[in-house]
Amino acid sequence: MNYLIVGLGNIGPEYADTRHNIGFMILNEMARQESLKFYSMRLAYYAEMKYKSRNLFLIKPTTYMNLSGKAVGYWMGQLKIPVENVLVLVDDIALPFGTLRLKPKGSAAGHNGLKHIEATLGNNEYARLRFGVGDDFPKGQQVNYVLDGFNKDELPALPELIDRSIEMVKSFVTIGTELTMTRYNK
Repeated sequence: MNYLIVGLGNIGPEYADTRHNIGFMILNEMARQESLKFYSMRLAYYAEMKYKSRNLFLIKPTTYMNLSGKAVGYWMGQLKIPVENVLVLVDDIALPFGTLRLKPKGSAAGHNGLKHIEATLGNNEYARLRFGVGDDFPKGQQVNYVLDGFNKDELPALPELIDRSIEMVKSFVTIGTELTMTRYNK
């Protein structure tokens, strides 16, 4: 079975450890744990791994967030991966910091990366792992907030949350969305 795991973020050092880049951060840590290397390929940084006889294709789109769908659509086509085997890792300001939620599908909820994926695929039937980054920002400051780094109170919790996100990815590819939701969504 083949799975496409998409970590959303923006390329460039100025975005490296920002809230909006949590998808990249999760895949970077997963690659580190599995001794994988990302290669610069068409529209994405790309790595692959095996886990319990499943093939996981990890991509970090290089298109910038607002055009993430280009990379997702391209790699789904290249690797012939059905939409039910796609998992998108994404930051979510609607969830309190540290909340992790797997959803089988759903609305983009104003997230430009998800909006573009939905527009490109023509549906919202792909699973997403929503990583809560909270909404501690003044009205109108959403962009600055997600493009800012995690604060000093949040940083100590990040490694454990990223590890838990990786567990959820591995659970998704082995036991599926519903059972993973039951086990991990609190």
